[in-house]
Amino acid sequence: MAKAAARVQVKLKSTESPHYYYTTKNKRNTPDRMELRKYDPVLRRHVNFKEEK
Repeated sequence: MAKAAARVQVKLKSTESPHYYYTTKNKRNTPDRMELRKYDPVLRRHVNFKEEK
């Protein structure tokens, strides 16, 4: 019997603009909310993106 899929799709929202990224994460390895530093095309620079519900 196969186990349930651990990967879920999450939405990352910029802390400084309305831009979003969508990505997947493994809930078993990363149970907390993600925070990544990615490029924001609205501001044209790198900013922090936090996981939203």
